[in-house]
Amino acid sequence: MRFIFYSLLFTNLALANGPLPLPRLSRPIKLDGVIDEPAWQAIAPLPLVMYQPTYKAAMSERTEIRVAYDDEAIYMSGKLYQRNVKDIRGNSFYRDRWSGDDTFALVLDTFNDDENAVWFYTNPLGTRFDNAVANDASNGSRDTNKDWNTHWQVATSHNDEGWCAEFRIPFTSLTFQDDNGRVVMGMIAYRWLSVGEERYVFPDIPPKWERGANKPSVAQDVLLEGVYRQKPVYLTPYALSGVDQLAQLDQSQTAYRLAAARTAEIGLDAKYNLSRNLTFDGTINTDFAQVEADDQQINLTRFSLFYPEKRQFFQERAGIFEFGFDNSNRLFHSRRIGLDDHGQPIRIYGGARLVGRLNKWDIGFLDMQTASSGNTPSENFGVLRLRRQVINSNSNVGGMLASRMDQNGNYNLAYGADGVFRLAAQNYLTLKWAQTVAAEKSRADFLQNSRVYFNVQSRNIQGFRYEASYSRAGADYNPGLGFEARRDFTYVWNSLEYQWFKSASSKFRRLWLGNWGNVYTRNTDGSVESAWFHPFLRLEVKGGVVGLISTEHSYEDVLQPFFLSQKDNVAVPAGRYWFHNAWLSFAPSDGWYFRPVITLRAGSFYDGSKITFNTKTGWNLSKHLELIGNYEVNFTRFSERNQELTSHLARLRLQSALNTQVSFNAFLQYNSAADALSVNARLRYHFTEGNDLWVVYNEGWNTDRAPLAPASLRLPLTGARAAMIKYSHALTF
Repeated sequence: MRFIFYSLLFTNLALANGPLPLPRLSRPIKLDGVIDEPAWQAIAPLPLVMYQPTYKAAMSERTEIRVAYDDEAIYMSGKLYQRNVKDIRGNSFYRDRWSGDDTFALVLDTFNDDENAVWFYTNPLGTRFDNAVANDASNGSRDTNKDWNTHWQVATSHNDEGWCAEFRIPFTSLTFQDDNGRVVMGMIAYRWLSVGEERYVFPDIPPKWERGANKPSVAQDVLLEGVYRQKPVYLTPYALSGVDQLAQLDQSQTAYRLAAARTAEIGLDAKYNLSRNLTFDGTINTDFAQVEADDQQINLTRFSLFYPEKRQFFQERAGIFEFGFDNSNRLFHSRRIGLDDHGQPIRIYGGARLVGRLNKWDIGFLDMQTASSGNTPSENFGVLRLRRQVINSNSNVGGMLASRMDQNGNYNLAYGADGVFRLAAQNYLTLKWAQTVAAEKSRADFLQNSRVYFNVQSRNIQGFRYEASYSRAGADYNPGLGFEARRDFTYVWNSLEYQWFKSASSKFRRLWLGNWGNVYTRNTDGSVESAWFHPFLRLEVKGGVVGLISTEHSYEDVLQPFFLSQKDNVAVPAGRYWFHNAWLSFAPSDGWYFRPVITLRAGSFYDGSKITFNTKTGWNLSKHLELIGNYEVNFTRFSERNQELTSHLARLRLQSALNTQVSFNAFLQYNSAADALSVNARLRYHFTEGNDLWVVYNEGWNTDRAPLAPASLRLPLTGARAAMIKYSHALTF
């Protein structure tokens, strides 16, 4: 009876005007994962609704989630009952790498801006996961930053009725606004069960969006009183020592030797809350040696590849700095700072970063200085981003200024304005304009130096959904601090889809039918450069298995021949090509211990044919060991030219964790197109939040050692290797 009473009470409060008051803890909580304190029993559990697989169906397992706060932190507890405790899935101790485990989560829109959120979750082993959500999760997983981290605690326990979890998230780890101690945030809490792929959520969120369970704009507004933004200073010095070896020709030019260089570095990162809404991050002699290596890719196009940002310094509220166009093209891409075009590090002397809110404006500021490296001169990078809500909580306007200047007087300036407007229901209009000016072309021609972007879309995934985009980039538009795969083009994108969510009696959760397509034309003469059409049918069963059946139809107008592989002398001649593919894909339930995602594509390719097989497989051998394998093979044949090319790309991640403190990751990659085999191995001892010891080993091998000039020397087996040890220690004042 008490449970029903509390549920009705919460429901009535949620329907009332204004935010829902969160209860204050009457007594201290011992964070041990055992939910037995009187302070917890005095708090009503949240009324939960089944989100998936069938909206508002009866929940299979009893679940009690409570959220409260005190002067220092937000707390959440979960009594997560399970009738058969053997069904509880705690697959891995490895932090921030979710492996299909049962999940207990809290999402907080701390500024209550309906755009950004921080997302905390754990599994039955007490493993911590923390993400940042941007852009109201409107692009699904693409708006989730998995590399964001902050300070918080979690504890779990088990009994013969299920498992329990407790969170403590300090206010010092959150950025928010307080009005004389009154704070309003958006909040979502949920439980996800691996077996059956059931999700229970608060508040009542219908499955209208791809990521509705972590979508800030549908969160429940909650009120906290007597809470004030605190201003601790975090100083995190680090010390690093290591050795690098690089294969070089000796003075006689007759043999390769591994030339060694020892490294000893110290540096400092600092964080300080300048005001209740603004956070300052500073760094001196910045180092990212512990960051995992990039995923290698095989490029069978004539355009540049995009690599995401993984470095922690650039992660907090990274969504503020977002100014993107179609695909991965963007006005600002932080990977331009401290990394060359091949992903090799360039020393960063230091920099500063400011994010938060000033009055009604979201603000992001960044300034970094790098050292010279080889032929690359010392450079300064600066970014200023402003944005504010207008009309309603789902609409905003803003602008960005980005600069890149080197010691030789060369510069590149990029600036732009953008707006996102909610028109009605889930229909949105996005407008963007950007322009660049460089030293070699200092006079700005509005048309040639600019990029414009127009997008209108429905963000509701139930029933009919549409999206249409138009963009034009001039010949001289070149964001030196951004990413742009093509030049001087006009782009049109369209998407028409329909999704059916099935009834409780059906084996299917949803069916998804649609077509995606785009066309690129050259601005010089209006001719079509590329076109792509992709009709598809996607089926998702209630157990989580997903199948995809589709075809691809591509057009490419190649003005100049380009190499698919120079070493194999395989090129695509100039010409106009239509080619067509069939595409089959299978994805298992997230709850499987062995999870193979398989894709097969086959058909024509320019004036030949291509078969592509791709698989990504996760395998939890135990809670201490997980293997994640990726393998892609492309069989390309040009029969009329008697040419062929077979390319292999293989990645193997071995993730091992003794517990939540000690972990080991080995990332092995093979790329036949680059004749390269590499390993990136990292051992981490996590003492407490901010205090870490890292041991990192990298080595790259040449798999094709064919003789090269001078003197017809074979390449060495080892091209480079490096080993280092790094310790960082966070201090709080």
